[in-house]
Amino acid sequence: TLFRSYMVWAGNMAAPGAGGSTGGASEEAFMTYYNEVKQIERRDSVLTPKQQIERLIRPGSSYFNLNPYEVLQLDPEATDEEIKKRFRQLSILVHPDKNQDDPDRAQKAFEAVDKAYKMLLDPEQKKRALDVIQAGQEYIDHIVKEKRKALKKEGKPTVVEEDDPEVFKQAVYKQTMKLFAELEIKRKERETKEMHERKRQREEEIETAEKAKRDREWQKNFEESRDGRVDSWRTFQAHTKGKKEKKNRTFLKPPKVKMEQRE
Repeated sequence: TLFRSYMVWAGNMAAPGAGGSTGGASEEAFMTYYNEVKQIERRDSVLTPKQQIERLIRPGSSYFNLNPYEVLQLDPEATDEEIKKRFRQLSILVHPDKNQDDPDRAQKAFEAVDKAYKMLLDPEQKKRALDVIQAGQEYIDHIVKEKRKALKKEGKPTVVEEDDPEVFKQAVYKQTMKLFAELEIKRKERETKEMHERKRQREEEIETAEKAKRDREWQKNFEESRDGRVDSWRTFQAHTKGKKEKKNRTFLKPPKVKMEQRE
């Protein structure tokens, strides 16, 4: 069920024209997928190797794991020391040597943890991740303000569900995950476009090189066959000249004798 929900949502995300905001069927698919994932997370809240491996390679992990803080289960405010400590905990839990009954899945989980940690070690990648998370929070802040404004205009109490810190946190989490997913889809599209462009340029380079090679070979053959062509031409000229001389010869013929007729 979770896998089907993920495929529906991922398909809508990757559909042409999805753009920066997905609505309608895409939004509904996302909510279904998100709720199922959160149920699994609540079930797997205990830090056991098996549960952590399942969390890190579950359907949709290719999108969830784009957020290094999500992989390491840390808040964006986590210090470098907290990040390092968390990495050690998770890397031990999911290390293939510690999970010899499931080494392949453990290896994938370990790679996800290692990749997230290395991202947060890189100042540029860490800043990029924090920028996406901040953008998600700013978007939810904007939505909350718009809700309050609408309630105030209607003369109603300006109390919204996001006033609950947990609800607000989950709203930010959902929006952040969508932003990471959209950025990843755009990155893949850009990468595919660049790959096709490189392929096209390479094909043009190969065609240009082959044409130049053909031209060089033609020129080489032309030069090598020059003496033969000159000899053939001379032979032809001599043969033609001989024919003309023979044709131009004239021979004196005796006049015809006209017989006289007697009466």
